[in-house]
Amino acid sequence: MGSKYMTANRPGGSVTVVASPEKRRALRAQGALNPAPEKVLADPFRSHPEFFDAEDRLQVRYEMLRGPAQGEMSVAEACRLFGVSRQTFYTLRRAFEARGIAGLAEGKRGRKGPVKASVEVVEFVRDAKAHDPAASGAQLARMVGDRFGISLHRRTIERLLVPKSDR
Repeated sequence: MGSKYMTANRPGGSVTVVASPEKRRALRAQGALNPAPEKVLADPFRSHPEFFDAEDRLQVRYEMLRGPAQGEMSVAEACRLFGVSRQTFYTLRRAFEARGIAGLAEGKRGRKGPVKASVEVVEFVRDAKAHDPAASGAQLARMVGDRFGISLHRRTIERLLVPKSDR
């Protein structure tokens, strides 16, 4: 291999690193840097590192799904060669079928925030707590129910009182 490739020794094994520092920074910023490239044992990632980049999570996931889809390997073999569980494989396949390549991008799982807590509700809760610092989450939840006609759990109310930067 040429001097532009580097072999990195990782706890799980070694991996040929192709990505330039700029690409690696971009992948990291996008949440697309594969945290365990040494787990990728598929031949193209070992024999053609100039194109197949084990550090590029999207490329790894796409190739993992492509092999079984094209009849080149079984799902079990793909899971072994790409270092994922069968559950992960099927979850990614469903995401890919539903959303295309964007479905393979890492995203925060679960809800992104309370569904019922509009800006108006959050402001109300914070104002009510400021006026009565002794008010409990349960008491504030009842006040929200009376005022807005929605039911929020006391823990949701308590989380609304903590700025996101402190969570």
